[in-house]
Amino acid sequence: MQRTNINDIIAFLAVARERSFTKAAAKLGVSQSALSHTVRGLEEKLGLRLLTRTTRSVSPTEAGERLLHSVGPRLDEIDAEMAALTALRDKPAGNIRITAGDHAVQTVLWPVMQRILADYPDISIEVLTDSALRDIVAERLDAGIRLGESLDKDMIALPVSGDLRLVVVGAPSYFASRPRPEAPNDLTDHNCINIRMQTYGGLYAWEFEKDGRALRVRVDGQLTFNNTGSILNACLAGFGLAYLMEDTVADHVAAGRLVKVLEDWSPPFAGYYLYYPSRRQPTPAFSVLINALRRNATITIG
Repeated sequence: MQRTNINDIIAFLAVARERSFTKAAAKLGVSQSALSHTVRGLEEKLGLRLLTRTTRSVSPTEAGERLLHSVGPRLDEIDAEMAALTALRDKPAGNIRITAGDHAVQTVLWPVMQRILADYPDISIEVLTDSALRDIVAERLDAGIRLGESLDKDMIALPVSGDLRLVVVGAPSYFASRPRPEAPNDLTDHNCINIRMQTYGGLYAWEFEKDGRALRVRVDGQLTFNNTGSILNACLAGFGLAYLMEDTVADHVAAGRLVKVLEDWSPPFAGYYLYYPSRRQPTPAFSVLINALRRNATITIG
């Protein structure tokens, strides 16, 4: 059998992981036709079909799955070791890919990123902003930032923020013709702005607690969004009540543009964690991010 070119295997792994020639070609920076030709050439060298192709999808065959799970991790280890060589440079360099929700990006990640980018011009950071839980191993991400309750047990988790708190808010114009809710169940009589969860696709049930008593309320209203920015704008315009992070609405509350209600039903909860696989050796660039987030958390948590 002819010696296999490592680039051919990299091409196959990209398609197998993305389940798409189009996405894999964009990731590798090559044309879709060139990528298809490369994978087909690899299959011919091996004498095996590695991918099942249909008009709508691409998936690995049994042989493809074996190659993906046996060779893929080894190439990831090589990539990590090559990246680790940058420790021999005067300053760390390399790429960092991280996933986080919008609130975590704005309040935890972005303040730290600004300092890193200024101090380490050879470090590049790619941020995937969404609330869905991603498989950071399968998607070859370096880390994620999420609430501690949603983390897998085989991850290293480091606290990177202080406690958080959700609060119910409404614009003065909204309350001009409606009474303020006195208890969570009163929300069923109000126009509430729903958020659709990207992870499960369902609507978030507003969670409350007081004196050890927990309540989950399924609210209803005219508007549903899957991002907090749109919810905040609609709430400011008087189109309904919103349940948002307290620091997100703090300036608007202080300025009188929003009013908080049901505060005694909204206790604080544990904040964000940086998580990454316990089996992966951090690159020098990623170590810079970890240390910066740790320092920032020490200041925040106090």
